[in-house]
Amino acid sequence: MVILVNGLSGTGKSVLCERLAEEYGLEYYPTSSLLRQLKEKEFSEVNKADLSKNDGWWESEEGKKFIEEREKDKSFDKKLDKELLKLIAKGNIVLDSWTMPWLSKDGFKIWLSAEEEVRFKRVMKRDGTDSEELIKTVREKEEKTKKIFQELYGIKYGEDLTPYHFILDTTSLNAEQVFDTVKNKVYEFYEIKN
Repeated sequence: MVILVNGLSGTGKSVLCERLAEEYGLEYYPTSSLLRQLKEKEFSEVNKADLSKNDGWWESEEGKKFIEEREKDKSFDKKLDKELLKLIAKGNIVLDSWTMPWLSKDGFKIWLSAEEEVRFKRVMKRDGTDSEELIKTVREKEEKTKKIFQELYGIKYGEDLTPYHFILDTTSLNAEQVFDTVKNKVYEFYEIKN
C-alpha cells in the first residue's frame, strides 16, 4: 500500500499522514524532514529517528535560507525525489511529497485544499504565533517551492490536479472528519472491506 497526500500549508497533510500510517501500519516519512536531513548530511538509508514532523522550521530564518539554496541548487530536490521513489518501491508507506503524485505511478493520491484564511489560522496555531510576518513567509515559501518544481518537472502545483484520485476541501472539517472521509476512499481504492 502506498498513499501520497498533498496540499498547501495548513490543509492537514501531516496529521492525516500520521493517522493513515497508524490505521494501516504504514511507514510515514515527513518529506520536509527528509529534505532537511539530506541538507545536513548525505543519506543512503533514511534515518527515521532523525525525522521530526513539521514544527515551523520552514518559517524560521534557517528554513527561509534553505529555500533560497534550493532555488539556486535544485540537486537537493532531485536527490530527495530519487530517495522517495526508492521508498515507494518498497511499499507500505504514506508520504506528503509535493512531487510524487507526478513522478510515481504507484499509490492512492490525495489532494487536500482549504481556504487561505483557514490554512493560515492552522499554521499560526501550529507555530504558536499570530504574526502577519508568518503569513507572508508561508506565501513566499509556497511560491518559491512551486517555482522549483515548475522548473524541475513542469509541475503546476496546486493548479494541475490531474494526478489525484481524490480531492478533499478540509476548510470546514476537523482532523477526525478528514481522516474518516479519506479512510473510506482508501478502502474503496484498495478494495479493502471495512
